[in-house]
Amino acid sequence: MADFTTSTHRAKWIFTPQELRDKYKAANQRAKQALEKYGATRMEVDIDGSFSYAEPQSDAKDSAEKRPKPLKVEEEQLLRAFYEFKIQDVCDAFKFPRKIQATALIYFKRFYLQWSVMEHHPKNIMLTCIYAACKAEENHVSAEELGKGIEQDHHVILNNEMLVLQSLGFDLIVYAPYRALEGFVSDMEEFRGANDDDQHETLKLALAALRRANVVHDILDFERYLRSILSRQQSTQAISELSVSLNTIDSLICKLEAPPTSKDVKHIDRKLKSCLDPGSHDKSKKRKHRSKESSTEVQDLS
Repeated sequence: MADFTTSTHRAKWIFTPQELRDKYKAANQRAKQALEKYGATRMEVDIDGSFSYAEPQSDAKDSAEKRPKPLKVEEEQLLRAFYEFKIQDVCDAFKFPRKIQATALIYFKRFYLQWSVMEHHPKNIMLTCIYAACKAEENHVSAEELGKGIEQDHHVILNNEMLVLQSLGFDLIVYAPYRALEGFVSDMEEFRGANDDDQHETLKLALAALRRANVVHDILDFERYLRSILSRQQSTQAISELSVSLNTIDSLICKLEAPPTSKDVKHIDRKLKSCLDPGSHDKSKKRKHRSKESSTEVQDLS
């Protein structure tokens, strides 16, 4: 694997919190404009990765009252978080290695730096990201096998493959903290038994995870262990500086809420389906209406 400091991962995919907010806002705004212009945000994706918006719908375009309400940036964020946890569930169900789960998650996050969930439903993109991660990590699983395992049409996976790869800029090597975490665990075991200046992001994430776990299990004197790491690397970085980085990661983790549930995103998903295809929303309302009428008739008969 190429060195992180010279990688496209670092050059293209590391952003400040404000840059991330700007990207999500820009994608959301573009989808809103498509909704106003076409009456729907759905994109038709060809097998080669090319795409086009749905044809303008006269009734949705002419009547502002009938036009679906777009998702807010915060609603998109909640929906993305929901499907990020779904990626983990699917990978666990298939017993995929952790590196596939990590790669799929990063692909998914990268994809939605450019696109709104109103343009491409995350349920479909999630599956394609897992499929692409299996290829990149040389753990080949056919689209048919993946689709069958979770009862989804495998053609959806294949139709979105080129779009996902193009959106990633074909930068398929990722730097997840799992590999660094395994290395630190092994090193900690040696350090406990025996009594470079570049601490890049994945190493800090791994160290932060280990420190949180050590608070619970009290395996060793972690600050002493950090000093050992820095001295062995002949690093000029002070332990206080590294601790500040780890404390920052800890504070961000503490702000995380519990994973969104299906109930949490149910209303947002209905809004999303309405944005993607207003016609399907109308059909759903008609089915519910017919169901209520049938229920009323049964009650009257009884």
